[in-house]
Amino acid sequence: MYTNNNTRPPASLIFIFGGSGDLNHRKLTPALYNLFIDQWMPEKFNIVGIGRTQYSDADFNTFLFAGIQEFSRRKGEENGSWKDFSQHISYLQMDAEDEQAYQKIVEKVKEKEAEFGEHPNVIFYLAVAPQLVPGIAKKLGGLKICADAKTTRIVVEKPFGHDLQSAHELNELLRGMFAEEQIYRIDHYLGKETVQNILALRFANALFEPIWNRNYIDHVQITAAETVGVEGRGGYYENSGSLRDMVQNHILQLICMIAMEAPVSFDANEIRNKKVDVLNAIRIYSSKEVSQYAVRGQYSAGWIKGKEVPAYREEKSVEPESPVDTFSAVKFYIDNWRWQDVPFYVRTGKHLHQKTTIITIQFRPAPQFAFPPEAAETWRRNRLTISIQPEMDIRLRFQAKKPGQAMILNPVDMIFSYESAYKSQEPEAYETLLLDVMTGNATLFMRSDQVEAAWKIIMPILDAWNFRTPTNFPNYAPDSWGPEDAEALIAKDGRNWVTLPVPQNVNKSS
Repeated sequence: MYTNNNTRPPASLIFIFGGSGDLNHRKLTPALYNLFIDQWMPEKFNIVGIGRTQYSDADFNTFLFAGIQEFSRRKGEENGSWKDFSQHISYLQMDAEDEQAYQKIVEKVKEKEAEFGEHPNVIFYLAVAPQLVPGIAKKLGGLKICADAKTTRIVVEKPFGHDLQSAHELNELLRGMFAEEQIYRIDHYLGKETVQNILALRFANALFEPIWNRNYIDHVQITAAETVGVEGRGGYYENSGSLRDMVQNHILQLICMIAMEAPVSFDANEIRNKKVDVLNAIRIYSSKEVSQYAVRGQYSAGWIKGKEVPAYREEKSVEPESPVDTFSAVKFYIDNWRWQDVPFYVRTGKHLHQKTTIITIQFRPAPQFAFPPEAAETWRRNRLTISIQPEMDIRLRFQAKKPGQAMILNPVDMIFSYESAYKSQEPEAYETLLLDVMTGNATLFMRSDQVEAAWKIIMPILDAWNFRTPTNFPNYAPDSWGPEDAEALIAKDGRNWVTLPVPQNVNKSS
């Protein structure tokens, strides 16, 4: 995240388990390719895809290049970049469950060590199904090279556990094989430019931090909405749901960024300590309280942009009477001096009206007594909105006088847009995170206590929902903003959900 602008990472050897899979095809190799073009890759590096699929090195490169052209922000320029980059890629066919096969990895490390003339950082990226992670980690942990905490790292994708117990067991297993500083639990949301900019917005500007507390902020909202359904991942989603898939990791991490205290430095553990403090301060509800503070939903059949879509229960690999939530909304409280009694409303779901992720900071009202009655008709409270996707911008709403002889006030927006302010393309989230792994910067990665603290917050809600089978599913139509109960959750407090206009250049159905 916060690298020296003049320093490339040291020599690196990156093993990608699941090299022939979708994540590498769509995200990892395109990210590494962009880092290469921008001259952020080490001068000496090699990427080794590991998988069961039979590929020659040439066939594997063809497979990856197709991903570059379809998913990268750079579509494989004709300036020789891909040709040069592909010289650093190879493929290793092996069965990850075969312990003897891991000697191939040891041999590859020795080969590259001799070629580089130095021992490289060795990175194991586990882009595999969650159930395969423990077995691979155990076998890697038995390799002598993994005992070097300074140069060997393991990257684990979410979901990190299915519940608190499984997350704790996975943490214990990983820590039995690796030191904590070797373990990089990745959440791609934290690599997004706008998310990182929250810290700059808060702590680099004197005008925000003094009012960033319960005295001036009325409430906070986070909306992470998708217009798509489960996209053929019904089998995965049946064991997940929106609360596990989005709230437990992405959204709680966003809350941490918004609510954390000022760090004394940008040391990785200092920032992560501040985030853990937030998680430990979030109020944990009893089973009886869950219905007051949490809402779940599941989409029915319907239409989006003229296209008919099936109900969740009609999706492939989904049970006909599935109780799984495709929508969830929760009102959280952070019980500390800064945030006491300030509600944090969050919502997320599939097949909603608009693809958007926004954070809204709603300020308390300013006194109106100095203005004539007609000025108050269009009075709106100050509001700060951080848009993470599809647009990347920050909007500050304030009052201004409308031109004319009368004192008429109108709300206006001051907008900082990444696209307008910076002509260069912003890096994709995985570019930032992969560079951090190579440089050994763990700031944007979750520590074991963060993961378990997040699960402690979510578990009472999950347990209550598992105990009470929903009787009203499906309870919202596609192209809506979710179930009526989600509107009631915030409306009973005299508030409403904030949405932004759909940008003209963004396809709402994407």
